[in-house]
Amino acid sequence: MKRTIQVCLGDEARVVGTLHFESSGTRERAAFAYNAAWLAAPDRFALEPGLPLVAGAQFHRKLPEGSVFPAALADTEPDGWSRRVILRDHAKRRQSARRAGKEAGTPQLNAMDFLLAVDDGSRVGALRFRDEEAVFRRAAEPDRRTAPPWLELRHLLAATRAVELETETAADLAYLRGRGTSLGGLRPKCTVVDTDGALAIGKFPSVHDERAVTKGEVLAMQLAQKAGINAAAARLVDSDGVPVALVRRFDRTKEGKRLMYVSAATLLGIERGDAQEHFYTEIADALRMHGADVQTDLEELWRRMAFSILITNVDDHLHNHGFLHAERGLWRLAPAFDLNPFPDRARELKTWVSQEAGPEATIEALRSVTAYFRIAPKRAREILQEVERAVSGWRKLGRSLGLTDRELDAFANAFEHSEREAAGAKRRTKR
Repeated sequence: MKRTIQVCLGDEARVVGTLHFESSGTRERAAFAYNAAWLAAPDRFALEPGLPLVAGAQFHRKLPEGSVFPAALADTEPDGWSRRVILRDHAKRRQSARRAGKEAGTPQLNAMDFLLAVDDGSRVGALRFRDEEAVFRRAAEPDRRTAPPWLELRHLLAATRAVELETETAADLAYLRGRGTSLGGLRPKCTVVDTDGALAIGKFPSVHDERAVTKGEVLAMQLAQKAGINAAAARLVDSDGVPVALVRRFDRTKEGKRLMYVSAATLLGIERGDAQEHFYTEIADALRMHGADVQTDLEELWRRMAFSILITNVDDHLHNHGFLHAERGLWRLAPAFDLNPFPDRARELKTWVSQEAGPEATIEALRSVTAYFRIAPKRAREILQEVERAVSGWRKLGRSLGLTDRELDAFANAFEHSEREAAGAKRRTKR
């Protein structure tokens, strides 16, 4: 099977290049080639450092657990939850075809099927895919919104729970199909339209949750903003007594225009499935090479490290950091997202502070890289005290968000620990 797909950019659908895909059994390969007009355009830029602005086909080497597509394109693939929905929907279709004696008409899914299964209107970032019939895949149908309004959260919640419990109907899957997000994770979620018409991600509690996870994420996101971090706007919405986290999509402008997004892994040239350890100092190096406002973002990244250490956000892998394109191949840190307190996890970061510091989430490790991030000691103390001061109010903010004392107690180990004391010791001495 062979496919030739146009890769376009933004709402104007400027043709950037062509994606060629071929599969034979379990063997798949893909190649991308920039469009000649794009290479000649004055505002051209490389979609990622791994796809330089050169003519001709560029092939991508797939790691065992990675994507067959170049990383910038792979960043728009369905996340773990969306893949689960797609697979279960496909299984339902195969069952129906088998009952009708037409199983041969429902082939196994390949990588291109997954890539094109994401709705064009809600696909993360600015890249879009136009098929051989000049159709943007899963474009909005007349009189139908493929990203449902937030008022439909009750129906979305019911459908996602059915998938988790493996009791979903074909109607549930049809309702969820294409409405996922590519920002990562296995938890149930869906792209929705907020009250002001902007895209948001609705994150639902899982049937397996042992604590108020959605409330904890909104608590962390709002604490991050109070700590001076540029974080995506997040709020809690009640859906028939169930707390749903609504996180505003930061890859759209206020007017709804698409913004080019890549993960930190993509900017660093690190493939999915790479088993090696990676470091915040590597992100700092990438900022020095590709950053549009290097020092501002270095300081912001250091602040985010401090925050993650103080709230025990230890799921900080490189796909939970991202960048938005600024101009001519220069990038800015995207707003922080997927910030969660983990009271039951070992205090070890997925992305280490540095190779020398190791995985431990400690203030000592953070302070050891202040010079590497070009932050003067006095400024580092100021940032750390600002972050600790914000985190110290976690219970008060949690109560304002509706968390009960029991729910707050379940998160206590994430917020109350010796690293908080290390970060706030100087400020408390001055009181």
